[in-house]
Amino acid sequence: MTATVKYDEIEVGHEIPAADYGVRRLNLVMYAGASGDFNQIHWNERFAKAVGLPDVIAHGMYTMAQGGRFVTDWVGDPGAVVDFGVRFSSMVVVPDDDEGATITVSGVVEEKLGDRRVVVALTAKAGDARVLSKARAVVQLA
Repeated sequence: MTATVKYDEIEVGHEIPAADYGVRRLNLVMYAGASGDFNQIHWNERFAKAVGLPDVIAHGMYTMAQGGRFVTDWVGDPGAVVDFGVRFSSMVVVPDDDEGATITVSGVVEEKLGDRRVVVALTAKAGDARVLSKARAVVQLA
């Protein structure tokens, strides 16, 4: 987004429209290279199933990053995120097919803190499963 979100134009309860982020196994391999997390549960289906998982799963930090991406896309400035935290509540299972998985993220402005900062509560789901809980971002607005 190129538009800047202005503090004076946002109210508590403002809903940020949901966005979908596709996840393919190739994304997980690229993330492994960038992060250094080459745990086989994130790219080797045989290994993931052998340790009791339903299939390959996305890195938790990759999933968290999609929440951060959602916020920075909304505000239009990656440097505007002052604080960001989540708890991981479920796995993002990534099948080996053309569709992969989809993480759907939405948000709502939960609180205005003053000093042009707002708290955004996020909801992140893969299918029917909520994959992040207690996901909150403090964002400095224009």
